[in-house]
Amino acid sequence: MAYAGLAQEYLGVPAVTRAYTTACVLTTAAVQLELLTPFQLYFNPDLIFRKLQVWRLVTNFLFFGPLGFSFFFNMIFLSARYRYCRMLEEGSFRGRTADFVFMFLFGGFLMTLFGLFASLFFLGQAFTIMLVYVWSRRNPYIRMNFFGLLNFQAPFLPWVLMGFSLLLGNSIIIDLLGIAVGHIYYFLEDVFPNQPGGKKLLLTPSFLKMVFDTPEEDPNYNPLPEDRLENQPGDQDLNQQPPQ
Repeated sequence: MAYAGLAQEYLGVPAVTRAYTTACVLTTAAVQLELLTPFQLYFNPDLIFRKLQVWRLVTNFLFFGPLGFSFFFNMIFLSARYRYCRMLEEGSFRGRTADFVFMFLFGGFLMTLFGLFASLFFLGQAFTIMLVYVWSRRNPYIRMNFFGLLNFQAPFLPWVLMGFSLLLGNSIIIDLLGIAVGHIYYFLEDVFPNQPGGKKLLLTPSFLKMVFDTPEEDPNYNPLPEDRLENQPGDQDLNQQPPQ
């Protein structure tokens, strides 16, 4: 019964969030079990283009580091990735799975381009910050609580996470990259089309819509509590555990 309940909860997670989070967990677990090594996963343009190790274009977004204190910090980011990825998919991207996948591809493409010139090996944290940034800009009135220490509006969340990373002695280049890419997407998708003379520049390819978009809504859909509060004032605990 417990197994059936867990399976039902797992299958109840939106498809893109479920697939991406599962890939992150399995990849990181495989490294911890020594089935893979980080050297097989990191972003290396020379190996990608000369040795055709194209999987590195994807795997560098999936690994979260070795065990240790930094691993604990990365698990916070993994939790944030699941949480805000799911809230985006069930919130502003509900019924628009193809657009959500296109955001993944667009963000990953820009980060990969930057990685070509900046010698960045793993981009998963930047991707998480991008998801957080887009969610926070689309929910500007939600009040956040950071481990009971800080209270702030949602748009400040990416900067708070960057400050936390800086306090731990990590480079903020990755965080700034995620914020920059998130802002580019938000501006092109949500701001520029609504300006005088503006138009929608990010057009989801039709083949993605054919593959991912379904015409019918799920009658059993039950949104997360955060989605019911979307764009409404209220308090939200940043370190609150996501639904299992």
